[in-house]
Amino acid sequence: MTPLVIESTDLTPKICFRPDKKEFEISGESRPENVRKFYEPVMDWIDNYKDHLHANKAKGSEKLVFKFKFEYFNSTSAKFLTSIINKLDTIKQEVMPVEIEWYYDAPDEDMKNSGEEFSKMVSIPFRFFSVN
Repeated sequence: MTPLVIESTDLTPKICFRPDKKEFEISGESRPENVRKFYEPVMDWIDNYKDHLHANKAKGSEKLVFKFKFEYFNSTSAKFLTSIINKLDTIKQEVMPVEIEWYYDAPDEDMKNSGEEFSKMVSIPFRFFSVN
């Protein structure tokens, strides 16, 4: 499966999905001018990865860990993050275990609360990490 690597900008997060290395991370700020245009390739990649896992009979194998390390995301980005997390929940339910690691700056309770809200929407276990 081809990795998906998108470098960050002032308005968009870094996307680093490298299945060969078991690295799946989204980090930085997310406030793209066109959120759909930015996140659609990410969601398509996750769909293709799920199909790849199915085709290679990855069911029940080691878990996938997706790391979310946001400094900030706007409300429009949150809608797409919800879609991404729901897609990961489908992988967990249909293919293999998935876990989410949610990183937030220690004083940023809003970012922690956002992660807690996402965690209530899915069956994926979340682990929270305070940094700084």
